[in-house]
Amino acid sequence: MTGTDERGAPGRPAAAPAPAPRVAEPAPRAAQPRRRARIVLAEVSRSGSRADRTRSELTQQTRVGEALVRGLVRAQLALALRLSLLVLVGLGGLPWLFAIAPALGRTTVLGVNLPWLLLGVAAFPFLIAVGWAYVRLAERNEQDFTDLVQRPER
Repeated sequence: MTGTDERGAPGRPAAAPAPAPRVAEPAPRAAQPRRRARIVLAEVSRSGSRADRTRSELTQQTRVGEALVRGLVRAQLALALRLSLLVLVGLGGLPWLFAIAPALGRTTVLGVNLPWLLLGVAAFPFLIAVGWAYVRLAERNEQDFTDLVQRPER
């Protein structure tokens, strides 16, 4: 050494080293926290069930899934066509009925001609009843489809 301290400037006394910052040590824990355990019901965790396969075929749009959806669409279309035919015969047949039986067309009920009464008053409850039946039967078709898709394997 040449008379100067390595840490200090020439002619100055050496500075005391700065104390290192204190690092707080973590307090000792009585016990390490446990890992959370995930509990799943046995029915839900069962893999490879028929319902899972069917749902995946529907979402992945495989040929089986397309066939299932096509069956539902056909059932809904058949229902709509049957009830449309009912309305067509029920309301569209009235003019034919009055043309074939003119005496029936001249009949009056409570001072109103029967054709006006049937077409002007009775048609609305008939259409409401057909609409209610359509909604009920369409929902039944959809419920049958859902039951088929979610049915557990036997």
